[in-house]
Amino acid sequence: METELIIINEYIQHSNIEPQFIAMLEENELIHIRKIENERFLNPDELVELERYARMYYDLSINIEGIDAIRHLLDKINSLQNELKNLREQLRLYE
Repeated sequence: METELIIINEYIQHSNIEPQFIAMLEENELIHIRKIENERFLNPDELVELERYARMYYDLSINIEGIDAIRHLLDKINSLQNELKNLREQLRLYE
């Protein structure tokens, strides 16, 4: 079963964000755009991240570099939380 893709131009019209914002996110590899027959698409799995980035950019006035740094830190926190969870599970084996 193939995942339905979101057409970038339609998303931009409905969400009132600037096309340049999408381009900046793509340039900084914060989102991945697929191009099929001159149309640009976004995977629905990335929609939550895109909306989070838009809130940071428009509501909190955080620039793209700041968004990238925040994303990196959140990924690191998530990784450390998973590692802590795994270590706790291993520790339970020795109790």
